[in-house]
Amino acid sequence: MYNHMVVRDEEADTADRVFHALADPTRRDIVARTLVGGFSVSELAQNYTMSFAAVQKHVAVLHHAGLVEKERRGREQLVTARIQSVEGAAAILDHWQDMWRGRIARMDALLSRHTETS
Repeated sequence: MYNHMVVRDEEADTADRVFHALADPTRRDIVARTLVGGFSVSELAQNYTMSFAAVQKHVAVLHHAGLVEKERRGREQLVTARIQSVEGAAAILDHWQDMWRGRIARMDALLSRHTETS
């Protein structure tokens, strides 16, 4: 029987929050919009067929994941994407891609050796 224990660390928890946040198309769109500049939650809400409160909840999930910053400007909150967090998510995906490419290359090498000796 294979016994696998998952070790949790801060980096893994951060990755979980980031990918959970990015799993939703509305949240991905909010990040994309706020990469070019800051928008108030009211301005963002105008782009969606959902309530202001629903957009506010999406922004809260993105903020918790570290993907956006919120800054109070008078009565409004200005939402801006944190490019470092987006780049961090890309780095995690790059790491997994490199790992799987390495595994596939090793499998190819093993299969080639097996075919040559057969």
